[in-house]
Amino acid sequence: MMIFLILAPYGAFATLMLLTSAVVSLFVSAAICLAVIAYDALGGRSVKLLGTGSAILFATLGGYLALADSAWSTAQVKLTIDAGMLAISLGSLLMRRPFTLQHAREMVDAQTAQLPEFRKANYVITWAWSLAFVLMMMANALLIYLPGLPLWSGIATAFAARYSALYFTKWYPQYRRTKLAAPSASL
Repeated sequence: MMIFLILAPYGAFATLMLLTSAVVSLFVSAAICLAVIAYDALGGRSVKLLGTGSAILFATLGGYLALADSAWSTAQVKLTIDAGMLAISLGSLLMRRPFTLQHAREMVDAQTAQLPEFRKANYVITWAWSLAFVLMMMANALLIYLPGLPLWSGIATAFAARYSALYFTKWYPQYRRTKLAAPSASL
């Protein structure tokens, strides 16, 4: 359920960009981000950097397109969103608070959340998401600078990058637990 809530604004954005205008897509996605933030707050969970940053990013770009320059292509809008997501990800790493840490802490007990390995795993996972954002940016840049490329190539690249990062997010903690448990099992 939590992964669905985290990814809902981005799934809505990607889907709506195929069906409606960029402005509508961005404002609906910002509204979904705000709904997820409200759901977390009402449930006693922390307000997440990723959700807050995304809401600001979607709303700001939507406002800019609505008020100043509505002539952006779909690839330009997606490139800007991916660049913003990369900035959020790298900013969280620079602040020494990987954005995945807030989500992960709510899924484990307090003792596990204090382990150095837990923090290290979240750095690795956040770097994986940063790489996914870079790959999505590259796909959108190619669609801008090589307009003859089919739209599906950008969609396929974004899908593969996003879901590879999602798979890695689920797989890596299990891998670390197994790796850490292996030496003690042989004793």
